[in-house]
Amino acid sequence: MDRRVGVSGHAIVTGVSSGIGASIAAKLLGEGWRVTGLSRTRPSEGFGGDWVGIDLSDTAAVANLVATLDDPTAVIHAAGVQRSGRLGVLDAAHGEQMWRVHVAAAEVLVNGLADRIADGGRVVLIGSRTMTGVAGKSQYVATKSALVGMARSWAMELVDRGITVNVVAPGPTDTPMLNDPGRKSTPPVTPPLGHFIDPVEIAELVAFLLSPHARSITGQTIVQCAGTSL
Repeated sequence: MDRRVGVSGHAIVTGVSSGIGASIAAKLLGEGWRVTGLSRTRPSEGFGGDWVGIDLSDTAAVANLVATLDDPTAVIHAAGVQRSGRLGVLDAAHGEQMWRVHVAAAEVLVNGLADRIADGGRVVLIGSRTMTGVAGKSQYVATKSALVGMARSWAMELVDRGITVNVVAPGPTDTPMLNDPGRKSTPPVTPPLGHFIDPVEIAELVAFLLSPHARSITGQTIVQCAGTSL
């Protein structure tokens, strides 16, 4: 297989059972990528990639899994969970769960694969527009803001191999997470452009970052929020 930048190769995508991860996997499969999907829940019947069932909050399990995965051209960490709460009622277990899924899983996965990512490859972490702070979401914000610094650090470490590392930070996205009971204290607000972001839009942006046209973009956080940050 040709492993040069811009040639469809092997992408490892987390969170493929629904939402953003499922859309990214579908987009890449449609472009000829081979996709290995990691998620706790089995994807829909039409999923055309290889699926590995794993609880991404279990860092020991993720570390053990890494050794069994084929060498990737791209790694996309899209798995996510959201719990909300204000000061005075924060649940430490919720904060730990989000840290494990958003940050620790990405750290263990990319750390274990770093030497095996094809030169000129790609790493994309799905962050959140909330990374700069939102009342009632401090624990979630902490995990998503951590991805920014982690991605920039990795970009510096991998730049000599032509591997780019970026964060895509969506605003309110039309996924099952919008109606998750765990975020009932912070209901979604429609962005100024008048619509929630479609997961397909995020998948298209990720696909661009994996393309040869994005070879000069690294260490960046791209906000895709339909005007929420205005």
